[in-house]
Amino acid sequence: MTAALRSIVWIDDATDVPDGQLGGKLGSLAEMTAAGFAVPLAFGVTAEAFRLFAEGTGLVEELRRVRASLDVDDLAAVETASAELTRLIDAAPLPAALEREIRDAYAQLERRAGTPDLPVAVRSSGVSEDLEGASFAGQYDTYLWIQGADAVLAHVRRCWTGLFGPAVLTYRPTEEAKMSGDELPGMCVGVQQMVRARAAGVMFTLDPISGDRSKIVLEGCWGLGEGVVKGDVTPDRFRVDKVTLELLESDVSTQTEEYRFDEARGEVDLMPLEAERGSQPCLTEAQVLAIAELGKRVERHRKAPQDLEWAVDHDGALHLLQARPETVWSTKPQKTVSSGAEGGAVDRVLARFMSFGGS
Repeated sequence: MTAALRSIVWIDDATDVPDGQLGGKLGSLAEMTAAGFAVPLAFGVTAEAFRLFAEGTGLVEELRRVRASLDVDDLAAVETASAELTRLIDAAPLPAALEREIRDAYAQLERRAGTPDLPVAVRSSGVSEDLEGASFAGQYDTYLWIQGADAVLAHVRRCWTGLFGPAVLTYRPTEEAKMSGDELPGMCVGVQQMVRARAAGVMFTLDPISGDRSKIVLEGCWGLGEGVVKGDVTPDRFRVDKVTLELLESDVSTQTEEYRFDEARGEVDLMPLEAERGSQPCLTEAQVLAIAELGKRVERHRKAPQDLEWAVDHDGALHLLQARPETVWSTKPQKTVSSGAEGGAVDRVLARFMSFGGS
C-alpha cells in the first residue's frame, strides 16, 4: 500500500515518505537525521506540493506545450521560454491550503527553535539532485537568512521558478517519462534553521586530488560556508589520516572577507573580516579532528566516500549541513600504496610524498 503523499514533511519525521518527495538534498538530510547526526532542523515543501501547485495553475500543460515546440539548441528561444514559465509561476496564486500549511510549519519551526522570526535557509531540493550520478547536482538555488513567513513563501516560489532555468528546459526526458507523459520535473523546497556559523566549509572523505581513500580533506573559511562553495574566499585546507585521525597537513590562508548577515541591508553578503582573526586558522586542531571524525562516521554509514558540508557555530557546536556521494573517484578502482616491512622507512616516505603531492 502506497503511503499518503504530504505537502509538508519534517526531516525528523520522514518515515514512510515515498521516494522523491523530499528531493535529493533534503532526503539526504532526513537520512542523516534518522541516523543520529547533528543536522539543523528543517521541513520540506514536498514534490507533491509543487505538483498540486503546477497542476492547479496550468503549468503542466504549458510546460508540455513549450517543450513540444522548443528548439533546445536555440539559446535565445530557451531563455524566452524560461522567462515565460517564470512569469507564469510568479503570477499564479498559491493554493490557500498549501499557503496555510507552509505558514504553520514555519511557525512550528520558530517554536521548536525557541526563536521568533527565525532565520532559515530556503533550499531547492530537486528529485535528481545530490544523487549518485545526478545530472542536475548543484544547479538549483539556495537562499540564506530568510526571516518571516511572507519571505519564506516568496522564496519557496523562487525555488520553483529556478526549476525552469535554461538547463532544465534543455534536459531531454527519459524514455520512461516520455511514455508516461510525466514531464514535470520533481522539486521539493527545504526550509532549514540557519546555523550562525563561526566557521564553515566542505569535506571529502578521500583526497579529491589523488583519490587516496585513507585521507580526509577539509576546506574551511570564517563565517558562512558560501565563501568556500562560491570560491570567493581562499580557504584553509587540512588533511587528516582517516585511520588514525592524525592531522597531517595544514595550509592556512590569510582571509580578508567572510559571508555573514548584514543587519543594515537585511541579507547575507561578503563583508570585511578583521585582520587579527583573518590571519588565524578558522579551526582549531581539535575542531579539524572532530569534523574529520564526523566525515568518517558518515562514510561508514553510507558505505562510500562522501562530499559533505559542515558548520561550527559560535558556541562551538558542529553541524552537518549536507551529505552527498563523492562522484569523481568513487567509481574508479582503489589505489593503494605499500607501507609494509619491506623497504620500511623509504616506503613510508614515498607513500607520504605521493599522498601530499596530489597526482
